Amino acid sequence: MNHTQVAALLRTAALEEILPRYRHVVGTLKADGSWLTEADTAMQNRVQRDLAALWPEIPFLGEEMSAEEQQVLMQQADTGLWILDPVDGTSNFSAGVPIFGPSLALIRGGKVVLGVVMDVMRDEVFSAARGEGAWLNGERMQPVVSDIPLNKTLACIDFKRLTPTLATRLVCEPPYSSQRSIGSVALDWCWVAAGRFHVYLHGKQGLWDYAAGHLVLEEVGGHSCTLDGEPVFNQSLEKRSAICAGDARLFAEWCKALR
Repeated sequence: MNHTQVAALLRTAALEEILPRYRHVVGTLKADGSWLTEADTAMQNRVQRDLAALWPEIPFLGEEMSAEEQQVLMQQADTGLWILDPVDGTSNFSAGVPIFGPSLALIRGGKVVLGVVMDVMRDEVFSAARGEGAWLNGERMQPVVSDIPLNKTLACIDFKRLTPTLATRLVCEPPYSSQRSIGSVALDWCWVAAGRFHVYLHGKQGLWDYAAGHLVLEEVGGHSCTLDGEPVFNQSLEKRSAICAGDARLFAEWCKALR
């Protein structure tokens, strides 16, 4: 198994299961208020089947499984577990906003060892293998080095999951130059790794949202922690906050500004 093989599997599935359903969305609202579409279900079933055909010994956890199923599967993560978000950015997908895609990670031994994220509409595939690096469409990604101060940066921030106090302070006294939110956690991480965003903040994201993108950023030398200063990844289904930056100096300044 290598990142290229897994990236090709995920890309093929996305182009056949997600892309044809774009602008022809059939979906329902889940109990938590988020969208579930035919593309989510079809993609999850397809990827689970394709992975099982190649690596039947590795169990599979999908976002659209029940919480009970997910908890049982997490107990097997030490020996290997696939984690899939079939369409990260389903709200975008449902509304016709062209920023969404699948996110697939392999967890083993308490770490994410492989990750793949695809931006379906741009046909961009980010992949990473622990200790080996990260790639964008097969080309090795380079470490992000920035020489601009924090007050000139472009920040990616999801405000709705922050505390009202912190969100208000960032709006009224922003330490950055400009702010965006693209609606896909997995791509948020990858865009920071690619230098498209300088700093990032999110108040609550699921394991399937961040696991693959977190590894992509880590493998280009990026930095991250939670709002409490803990590592973002902790091999649980607990929702996690995330602060990150590709550049060490900016990360330190960003963390200081958020205290």
